Amino acid sequence: MRVLLALGGNAMTNADGRARPEDQIEAAEVAMESVADLIAEGHDVVITHGNGPQVGNLLVKNELAAAVVPPVPLDWCGAQTQATLGFVLMDALDAALARRGIERRCATVVTRTLVDRNDPGFSHPTKPIGRFLPREEAEFLVNHGETWEDRGAKGWRRVVASPEPIDIVDAPAVLALMDAGFVVDRAGNGEEAIARVLGRAYDLIICDLKMPRVDGMQFYRMLERDHPAAARRILFVTGDVAGTDAERFLEETGCRWLAKPFRLRDLLRTAQEILRP
Repeated sequence: MRVLLALGGNAMTNADGRARPEDQIEAAEVAMESVADLIAEGHDVVITHGNGPQVGNLLVKNELAAAVVPPVPLDWCGAQTQATLGFVLMDALDAALARRGIERRCATVVTRTLVDRNDPGFSHPTKPIGRFLPREEAEFLVNHGETWEDRGAKGWRRVVASPEPIDIVDAPAVLALMDAGFVVDRAGNGEEAIARVLGRAYDLIICDLKMPRVDGMQFYRMLERDHPAAARRILFVTGDVAGTDAERFLEETGCRWLAKPFRLRDLLRTAQEILRP
């Protein structure tokens, strides 16, 4: 079976939300034990991950060291944390596989996303990142070209552009890895996910309810209509759903779901439950 696990950046922290190196290594080690079990059972596993908390920490380092070393742009922060998390996950998975006497190759791909230069997200930043600051400190950074918003009692928080993804630039590298015996798959938005499902059978589909272009509810309705077997193997991840259309949708369909942020072990346990015959 082929399993795709999409992990949030908060899953790579400890129970209190700390993201020290030792906390992230420990979280990865715990999670990769379950991934190694899936591989031992004969499943092919692909892991994608978020990096919000890690990028936030890196931005703080940018701010504190700005007078000593030049700050790096946000896309550099994204690339650095992609590579770091991939490195940590590979080390943990390699060790877990070695303890089971399993020889499987692991690889990390740092990816870039193609977007439309005219996307309105560039002129109206909406994605909150990093820590909260008092107004006086935020105004100093606004004067240096950043966009910050008043978030009430917690303080001010930086917001950045979040344009809709069009494609993954490094897809050819992913395909090359697949040809070399690595199993990799991904979808950057709901439309791409539909195209993937139409062209290939998956044993488990994990997706966010708020995917761009085609959201999770529309995606599920398509599966329910055209691929009912696949619809029974879907696991949603989402934020707070209380009193929303999402809550009614999940109750009506009976779909399995996890609330973000969630622990890696919870995601893997739920995935294994869905995969059991």
